[in-house]
Amino acid sequence: MPKQVSPLTNTQVKNSKAKPKEYNLADGNGLYLRVKPTGSKLWIFNYQAPFTKKRSNISFGSFPPVTIAQARSEREVCRTLLSKDIDPKHARAERDEAQATAHSNTLEVVARKWFKSKSKKLTDKYADDLLNSLENHVFPKLGKRPVHKITAREVIEVLDPLQESGKLELVKRICQRLNMIMDYAVVSDIVTDNRLARIGKAFESPEKVHLPTIKPDQLPALAIAIDKASIKPITRFLTLWQLHTMVRPSEAAGTRWDELDFENEVWVIPKERMKKRREHTVPLTSQMLALLEQIKPLSGHREFVFPSDIDPRRRSINSSSVNMALRRMGYKGKLVSHGFRSLASTTLNEQGFDPDLIESALAHLDKNATRSAYNHAQYLERRKPMMQWWSNLIEEGIKGKQKARKKHLKVV
Repeated sequence: MPKQVSPLTNTQVKNSKAKPKEYNLADGNGLYLRVKPTGSKLWIFNYQAPFTKKRSNISFGSFPPVTIAQARSEREVCRTLLSKDIDPKHARAERDEAQATAHSNTLEVVARKWFKSKSKKLTDKYADDLLNSLENHVFPKLGKRPVHKITAREVIEVLDPLQESGKLELVKRICQRLNMIMDYAVVSDIVTDNRLARIGKAFESPEKVHLPTIKPDQLPALAIAIDKASIKPITRFLTLWQLHTMVRPSEAAGTRWDELDFENEVWVIPKERMKKRREHTVPLTSQMLALLEQIKPLSGHREFVFPSDIDPRRRSINSSSVNMALRRMGYKGKLVSHGFRSLASTTLNEQGFDPDLIESALAHLDKNATRSAYNHAQYLERRKPMMQWWSNLIEEGIKGKQKARKKHLKVV
């Protein structure tokens, strides 16, 4: 029969005195108060480890910070673990490791891991915008917070000043990004749920603002304006190139000579430079080819078709150059370079061209990946006459001006 032990009383624990050698006071069921020669008192649970059957001790902390009631509660937890053949020391080590990992997974740490995995699929410009929004508006106040402790209330308090200043679009983007970061944390087993799933509902929705563009019947006037504008030749060529090709501003500005296949008359933009991270092929019309011939003497020996004035050997022209040129032409508030794409889309749709061909020309990604790859190959040949028609229309606008000039000279 095991010796019956009377549970300790609070008075006994308080009045226990230090002795030359440490000693234990038993509370029962493996719990002891260890009194050291220094006078410190430590709660100890002595148990037989599962499988090895070796005796082992685990500490619950010192008295009085850990009371008798707390020590007994910890003892029962350990006894429950032992009943399941779980060593309390191993369980504590795993718990401590999990807590350390959780606290090391701060919002900034997790966000940067998410960004690293995502940035490979983003254009440099968009990746910079994404990271800057977090570094400027989120990390300073929430970056060091463990993600498992982040609450919606905290995020709302951080973003409220941005909403008050009218930056609703920025707030919307940050909410979307925080949502994706938390989803990443969930699938990475860092947290069990996304507490920010509906964070965007706490803020006003920004009014949708369409980039300014012009109507199809204003294309001839635009072509004339580009032709007579007092701008640098490279800027004029880039403006026409972007208008003819229908690509995005950064894609046009970054055109490289080695991307141009003159033999097959196509321009192949690598996926690394595309917004959707998918290679895009542009059929080269006769006007585009003529334009490139005009540019060759200026930049044919360079890497970029439209080199930068500051560092022509290593950098392309800034994509905002076309917008600046448009403002000088009198299109401020009426048209931006990205609006060329809307102008082309509207014009081609009004002329009855296949909408799928137009979407393909604009490099809009089909949600069905298999169909998208098939269409990309099939549509290329069918896009050629459509692209040529578009180039012809642009050229007609410029030629209309030239004819008017000749007619004026004859009158004189």
